[in-house]
Amino acid sequence: MLVDHGSRRAEANAQLERVAERLRHRLPGWIVRAAHMELASPSVDEAVAACAAEGAGEIVIHPYFLAPGSHGAVDVPELARRAALRHPDVSIRVTEPLGFDERLLDVILERIGGTAAQAPAAGSGSATTADDPGPRSRRRG
Repeated sequence: MLVDHGSRRAEANAQLERVAERLRHRLPGWIVRAAHMELASPSVDEAVAACAAEGAGEIVIHPYFLAPGSHGAVDVPELARRAALRHPDVSIRVTEPLGFDERLLDVILERIGGTAAQAPAAGSGSATTADDPGPRSRRRG
């Protein structure tokens, strides 16, 4: 089970479901669910109940967070503990959050349109978003 914070924005919640769907393809025969700590459904408790109803004997909960903050270290484990009380026949464990992985650097470099060998030089300093394809900021940092 992947768990994120949850959002009022449907597209943010749908992104976690897309990740879960990709995991389902890579883990045939596994029950893979997405859940949110708050603000959206399914909650961790709802997703644990769904996994248990599908026959899961063990549920591995992965906090889908980059930083090892309170959500991954405290909040998600507490939600898992509460859900485990309602499902004593199911073993539930929580992994470390996603955190740092060297491969994430490639994703960042791809998004900013460069590689280590093509690091941007100082430039205009203008800012854009992914929705605004204006000139890229060439400023480091």
